[in-house]
Amino acid sequence: MSKLKIAVQKSGRLHDDSMQILKEVGISIDNGKDQLKAAARNFPLEVFYLRNGDIPQYLKDGVVDAAIIGENVLVEKGKDITVVEKLGFSSCKVSVAVPKAFKYKGVQDLEGKRIATSYPNTVNEFLKQHNIEANIHIINGSVEIAPNIGLADAIVDIVSSGSTLFKNNLKEVEVILKSEAVLAASPVISDEKQNILDRLQFRLQSVLKGRKSKYILLNAPNDKLQEIINVLPGMKSPTVLPLAEAGWSSVHSVINKNEFWEIIDELKAKGAQGILVCPIDNMVI
Repeated sequence: MSKLKIAVQKSGRLHDDSMQILKEVGISIDNGKDQLKAAARNFPLEVFYLRNGDIPQYLKDGVVDAAIIGENVLVEKGKDITVVEKLGFSSCKVSVAVPKAFKYKGVQDLEGKRIATSYPNTVNEFLKQHNIEANIHIINGSVEIAPNIGLADAIVDIVSSGSTLFKNNLKEVEVILKSEAVLAASPVISDEKQNILDRLQFRLQSVLKGRKSKYILLNAPNDKLQEIINVLPGMKSPTVLPLAEAGWSSVHSVINKNEFWEIIDELKAKGAQGILVCPIDNMVI
């Protein structure tokens, strides 16, 4: 039986998050230390551990069928590669940063400047959009030191927490793009491998929906039941069950994690009691 060949970053935060979500979708992977690839025990899948920057070419060539990769890398090196699913983790920005002493007023201040980056295609496209001419210095690694050693007036690099910029006396002034981990497919993937990828994507979607939602149970007085139900967005309609105590019902539903506290406050104001909120591992719709 054919196996889906999927690439993940060989180390770092994206690697850890990628392996975690594969575990959450029920895929057991036998990966020993320093292996370049590993097979799943219970799903037709092989994982290839690769440098993030090399993955787009492997996808284009069909060496791997799919990948969990940073969206920023695809923008830089693989615009013709299809993003199958945005995965919502390993978020970062590709941003312009300048020395704190630089009195930056707007993007036109980059005219004629020297910009150090490991994302030349992304930077060129950004400058083209703003009709700016600048000199790009391509640097692989430690881009943030370039202004301090006189190599550049500004940099374009990945920003997560901003602590690296702070340590190097830099400030973020423009966000070129926001990025997260995505599931991407090779443009030459076979029909058989596409079927396996579809199965994997279905599992990933179920986990991602679960991460964004919470299961809520509460007790509601019957005379306030409809008002309480109206507060709950739910999937279709909440489950309502009578309690042993007359005049009360138990209401079960699903709420958006990001709206959690606002909904809880409104439910309490409407008379809901005994509110219980539980995490959801998977949500299949």
